[in-house]
Amino acid sequence: MQLDKMVAYHKAMGDPTRLRMLMLLSKQERSGQELAELLHLSQPTITHHAAKLREAALIKERREKNTVYFSLDRYFIENGALASVNAILNRKEGDPMEDSAVLTKNETMRKSVLSNFFAKDGRLKQIPSQLKKKVIVLEYFAQQLEPGRKYEEKEINEFIKRYHEDYATLRRELIMHQFMYRENGIYELNPQTMWTSWQNLR
Repeated sequence: MQLDKMVAYHKAMGDPTRLRMLMLLSKQERSGQELAELLHLSQPTITHHAAKLREAALIKERREKNTVYFSLDRYFIENGALASVNAILNRKEGDPMEDSAVLTKNETMRKSVLSNFFAKDGRLKQIPSQLKKKVIVLEYFAQQLEPGRKYEEKEINEFIKRYHEDYATLRRELIMHQFMYRENGIYELNPQTMWTSWQNLR
């Protein structure tokens, strides 16, 4: 998730009315009229705030005849929160320089994980269950992609299928751990400083 998208996420969250709307939608899908009645607000006010939440990908909407219904986009709500945690608490930039012994140990572990989980033909034998090892594998995938290039979802699926058949899980993990971000079905690598650092995991 790029910085401007992270800011948009928090701006959308940073309004009391929008937070109350999200809380109501956490229970069930609701129409704009229902939200207006429950919050004692006008329909245009609800429409205005819904547009802000939709721009930040926090809600989804569907139309049924003349009624618009809103629901949470739980995936992006969780993803936005995780992006903030990683950007603030797990940043590589500014970390104290590790000594050569630690660097050597990390590189040895990385090579061991890649050797153990990838077959000779380059395919992933299985997705690691241990978080640290899984992030090492995700980092390896991210390093095979081109920075700055915009990928359609089909392209990312085909890329992952070269390594493992469960492309849906691995694609989701790449986003959850901030290696990539997605907008309108288009995927792009995040800056490396935003990637989850496996060196800081246990």
